[in-house]
Amino acid sequence: MLRWTITFVIIAIIAGILGFGGIAGASAGIAKICFFIFLVLFVASLLKGLLSTK
Repeated sequence: MLRWTITFVIIAIIAGILGFGGIAGASAGIAKICFFIFLVLFVASLLKGLLSTK
């Protein structure tokens, strides 16, 4: 998931440099959504690992 976020951030940066505002904005938005999903899944798995009793 983090790899997708980095990919969309790179696409947004390249599109921003080349002047494609709409593509840059859309890619940045997708990158933000992917990052927050990754963050939620990371915290959930971290808590699951800490609370598991083995």
